[in-house]
Amino acid sequence: MTQTHYRQDGDIAVITMDNPPVNGLGFDLRVGIDAGIRRALAEPTVTAIVLTGTARAFSGGADIREFNSPKAFAEPSLHDLIGLIEDAPKPVIAAVAGLALGGGNELALACHYRVGLPGTQIGLPEVNLGLLPGAGGTQRLPRAIGAAKALDMIVTGNPIRAEEALTLGYFDSLTDADLLAGAAAFARKVVADGSKRPRLRDRTVSPDSMPGGVDAFFAAARDHVDKTYRGYPAPMKCLECVEAAVKKPFDEGMKVERSLFDELVESVSSKALRHAFFSERAASKIPDVPDDTPQRPIRSAAVIGAGTMGGGITMNFINAGIPVVLLEMKQEALDRGVATIRRNYENTAKKGRMTQEEVEQRMALIKPTMTYADLSQADIVVEAVFEDMAVKKTVFETLDATMKPGAILASNTSTLDVDKIAAFTKRPQDVIGTHFFSPANVMRLLEVVRGAKTGKDVLATTMALSKKIKKIGVVSGVCDGFIGNRMIEQYSRQAGFLLEEGCSPQQVDGAIERWGFAMGPFRMGDLAGNDVGWLIRKRRYVEKPDLRYSKTADLLCELGRYGQKTSAGWYDYKAGDRTAYPSPVVEAMLATERARLGITPRKISDEEIVNRLLLALVNEGAQLLDEGIALRASDIDIIYLSGYGFARFRGGPMFYADTLGLPKVVEIMKGFAANPHADPAFWTPAPLLARLAAEGKRFNA
Repeated sequence: MTQTHYRQDGDIAVITMDNPPVNGLGFDLRVGIDAGIRRALAEPTVTAIVLTGTARAFSGGADIREFNSPKAFAEPSLHDLIGLIEDAPKPVIAAVAGLALGGGNELALACHYRVGLPGTQIGLPEVNLGLLPGAGGTQRLPRAIGAAKALDMIVTGNPIRAEEALTLGYFDSLTDADLLAGAAAFARKVVADGSKRPRLRDRTVSPDSMPGGVDAFFAAARDHVDKTYRGYPAPMKCLECVEAAVKKPFDEGMKVERSLFDELVESVSSKALRHAFFSERAASKIPDVPDDTPQRPIRSAAVIGAGTMGGGITMNFINAGIPVVLLEMKQEALDRGVATIRRNYENTAKKGRMTQEEVEQRMALIKPTMTYADLSQADIVVEAVFEDMAVKKTVFETLDATMKPGAILASNTSTLDVDKIAAFTKRPQDVIGTHFFSPANVMRLLEVVRGAKTGKDVLATTMALSKKIKKIGVVSGVCDGFIGNRMIEQYSRQAGFLLEEGCSPQQVDGAIERWGFAMGPFRMGDLAGNDVGWLIRKRRYVEKPDLRYSKTADLLCELGRYGQKTSAGWYDYKAGDRTAYPSPVVEAMLATERARLGITPRKISDEEIVNRLLLALVNEGAQLLDEGIALRASDIDIIYLSGYGFARFRGGPMFYADTLGLPKVVEIMKGFAANPHADPAFWTPAPLLARLAAEGKRFNA
């Protein structure tokens, strides 16, 4: 019972869960709860039982440290505990503070009564792992709070606060005083009133909780779930379980829940979402930088460049309460950048997600300047200037002469050599790459580029800072394009070859978007600006003159079709309308280029389009792993899930390759290499891919 504490307060037994940080329901805690309940039931002087946790958490659900281990399935199971509590001959009261999520919520629902503190979070977030609540949550929550709200909570995974839960019937009482004192007083009242032990399983779901009647309610809900969560099977399975709670006796509903839970556990979608969940946590682990590595304090920041990227980076810092000195070279650009930040916050306030007072508090954290000397005392400075090495050289030489000792000098470069940038200073140990993704105040990914001389304390500090500003930090070594953009180069090259062979931009985009990408390569190019890629190609392909690539994107830029900003790119756009319309100009350009190359266009299936794009990513990812640029395959997956619109239910490119099987990947690539218009070198498996395929292994072991 090392993870529970048992004490008796007069005639009330109090069992306190104590498994930091959030009382995960691991084996030892389950054993302790079981023993505590049985002890209380056996003690004649105990008339009621209070089950509680800590101020931080009643319980956050399953203990993720035991996932995929035998302990996760050892008895007593969560089902065993729920049965013991629900059938207890003495009243059991859950005293809930902090949060009750997943299995922790299901444990509270099994108790006869629930007493809580205001502000407590109640939820069933299993859908975020491609699962559904598997310990009766889909059956008891609708009986507690009604079908409509329960369905919303279970399908979205979104929690509610205790105040709302009280009005819905989840809590029997909220107390502003000491939780245990309030729960004990409530327990004594229950005893005085006859020790009744109501069970949620014995209730029926109120028809009043389903607007329009049962059948109409579920028909409308099914239509909504189908449209909103396409590609994700768990939300619809959750709906089926809630419908069973409404239409079937409790035990039959539990059979539906168990059957659908088992089905989801084995689904590729759930495995992909669980892979993403654990991969995000693994990304912060750097083998040669232990958790106790000293970190530098970050109390203030500076940002160079007040454009779209610099403004977004600034917002990340001030959202975390870190004041920023924002530098621009011209007053007009500085004023425009600050005005854009304010407008972004004002728009958020109009939507009710921020108060005007909060807008002013954040804007007050920005100090605009046109003088480098004003940056000198910042703990970290991030440059977000033009992607040109000569410009970076000027900036970093100036920073080296200006910034205080120990300041972190960060570059937001997306492709350039961080080691060369560091060499512009006399303190390369202080230099690091921080590649934010646009829009920087929205996108979760931060590619943290570790230079050859970057200090371990600088890397540890930057990774910790990424969490503070609510980013997922993933470490990359130094190479052209780092992890994400180096891989996307091969994806884009292959997209260009598909155009040469007969595809239209809309066919390629449509195929990959239906598969699960948020945006295809050509719509993405139009959004980002095709001239950005053109500039990179001009540099990159001078350095790699033997590298074959499609000239179609260059031809597009020569026509001045840079994308949405010019109302013409791979698609045509109308003023004030971001809708992409097929372009006759692009069709004619492609026809001319195919004729020049002597290529007769052919029909290309969606399956071929998807696999050519995806396996282009996979092969380059394998090369990055072999070179040590990426630490682990799961890091590559997180970069694509968080920064490139890769469908989360697909798990990332390396996970996708694992689901295909690496021998199958190599076989498909050989087939592509046999295409008479293919570049055989493109489809030569990277050494790591070839080796793992031959050994029957996976990228994500």
